[in-house]
Amino acid sequence: MSIAFLIVSLVWLAGTCFRIYRQARFYQIEEYMSARYLRWIFAQRERWLPTRSAAAWFGGLVIGFILSEAPGDLLIVLIGMVTAGIAVWPPDEGEIKKKFRATPRAKRMIGAAFAIAIVFMLIYWLIISKAVLPEMGALRLAVVSFVGLLVFLAAPLFLIAGNLLMTPVEAFFRRRFINQARQVLEDVHPNVIGITGSYGKTSTKTYLAHVLNGRYKTYPTPKSYNTLMGLCIAINNDIANDHSIDYFIAEMGAYIPGEIERICDLTHPSIGIVIEVGPQHLERFGTLENTALAKYELIKALPPDGVGIFNWDNAYVREMYERGYPATRIAISKEIDPAHIPSNGPRFVASKISESLDGLVFTVTDTQADASEQFTTPLLGQHNVTNILLATAAAIHEGMSLRDVAWRVSGLKPAESRLVREMTPNGITIINDAYSANPIGAVQALRVLAMHTNGKRLLITPGMVELGSMMEVENRKLGESAAQYATDVILVGEKQTAPIKNGLMSAGFPAERLRVVDTLAESVEWYRSNLQAGDTVLFLNDLPDTYST
Repeated sequence: MSIAFLIVSLVWLAGTCFRIYRQARFYQIEEYMSARYLRWIFAQRERWLPTRSAAAWFGGLVIGFILSEAPGDLLIVLIGMVTAGIAVWPPDEGEIKKKFRATPRAKRMIGAAFAIAIVFMLIYWLIISKAVLPEMGALRLAVVSFVGLLVFLAAPLFLIAGNLLMTPVEAFFRRRFINQARQVLEDVHPNVIGITGSYGKTSTKTYLAHVLNGRYKTYPTPKSYNTLMGLCIAINNDIANDHSIDYFIAEMGAYIPGEIERICDLTHPSIGIVIEVGPQHLERFGTLENTALAKYELIKALPPDGVGIFNWDNAYVREMYERGYPATRIAISKEIDPAHIPSNGPRFVASKISESLDGLVFTVTDTQADASEQFTTPLLGQHNVTNILLATAAAIHEGMSLRDVAWRVSGLKPAESRLVREMTPNGITIINDAYSANPIGAVQALRVLAMHTNGKRLLITPGMVELGSMMEVENRKLGESAAQYATDVILVGEKQTAPIKNGLMSAGFPAERLRVVDTLAESVEWYRSNLQAGDTVLFLNDLPDTYST
C-alpha cells in the first residue's frame, strides 16, 4: 500500500507543478520582483490559500478517519486520491489580458522550481516511509495529505526559489547578451537619442522617428521596449548589420534608481529628452524627488558636447534644465506666451492651440531664430503638443527646418492604444487609450470624449495604479473629472475603483448611470448590448491581471 500512498503524493505534486506554471505568469507580470509578487500573493487570502483546496483536504481528512474502521485501506487511499485531485484541480482563470511568455529565462526558472518541488516531495516521502507510522490507514493518509497540501500551497515560494537558483545562470546570459548589444552599437555606430519621463515616452519616440525619417533613417525601439534587456533585444535583433541607420531612438524607463544609468552605459546617448516627472510609478520610487533623480540619470550620462531637451512646463524638468548641464540645452513650452519669454527660457513655444475631432492646430515659434509655423496634426489630446514640441526641438537641432518639421507633423499617427479613434461597423466610436493612464493624460482623454456631442459618452476604466500615496486622491479627481465629461461610466474592479466612484458621487453624477463590474469583458458586453450608432466609448487604461479582483 506504500505505492498507493505514493500515488496520492504524486497527485499533490502534479497539482503543485501546474500551480507553479500558472503562477509564473503573475511573477512575470511583476517583472520577477519577488517582493512585489509576494505582496500581491498575500493581498488576498484566496491567492495563497484557495478555499477549494483547503476544503477538499479537510473533507478528505474527516472522511478518512470516519472510515478508518472499514475493512481494508483501499477505500482510504481512493479517498486520498479523489480529494487530492479536487484540491489541486486548477480553477478557471477567467479573463486573461496578458498571456504567459515562455521566454528562455521563464523556462529555466520554471524547470528549477519543478526540481525544487520534486526534491522536497521526495525528501518528505523518504522521511514518512521511515517514520513510525502505520503502514496503512487514516493516520498515514492524514500525514501524506497534509504535507501534500503544504507543498501545493508553497508553489509560489518554489517559483521564487527557482528564480533565485537560476540567478547566476541568468547573470551569465545577461552579461553575454548585453556585451553582444554593445558590440552591435560599436559596429553600426548610430547617433543615439534617449527619451525618458514618467509618461509620454512612447508617443514622443514615435513622433520623433516619423519627423526624422523625412531626412534620415531612424530606428526607434519597438512598442514600449524601455528596459535594459528590452533595448538589447531590439539592438541584437534589428540593428545588427544594418549600417544604414542614422539615429537609434531609445525609450528609457525606470522602476528603480540606476536603471537609466545602466541603459545609458550601454547606448551612450548624445541627445537626451526629458518629458515629465509625475506620479506614475510613484509606488516604486516613493517620492517625486526620487523620480526626478532617476530621470536625470539620462542628462548626467550625456557627453559635455551633448544636447539636453527639456519640458519647461514641468517644474521638476525645468529644474533639471536650470542646472546648466550640458552646455547645449533646449527647453520647450506650450504654456508660456511667446511674446514674453523669460531670459534663458524655452526656445520652442506653442501658442494658439485649438483642438477638434479633426486633430490639433497650433503655432510653433522658434524664439532663437525668430520664426513661426502653423502645425496641423490629426493627433488628439493637448498633451501631445508637448510631445511634438520635444520632437521638433530634436529634429531642428539635427538640421531640419521648422517648415519641414511642420509638414512631417501633419502626417503623424498616434502610438498604439494611445488615444486611437476608430468606428465600429454599427456606428459606435471607440477611443482606445488603454495602454496606461496618468493624471494629465486621463483628463485630456476625457476632454476628447466630451467632443463627441451626439449620443452617449461612456467611460470604461479600472482607474490609475502605482501612484503610491497619491493613488486615492488622483483617482478621486478622475471621478470628479469624469462626471463633467461622461454621460455613463463603467468601473472595472470594485475595490480599486472605489475612489473614482466617490469622486463621481461627490460631483453629483447620476447613480443610475454608473456600473461597477469585475472584468473588462463584462463592460464590453454591456456597451455592445446598450449603445447604438452615434454613441462613443473611451477605454481608459487596461490593468494587468495582477490587479484583477
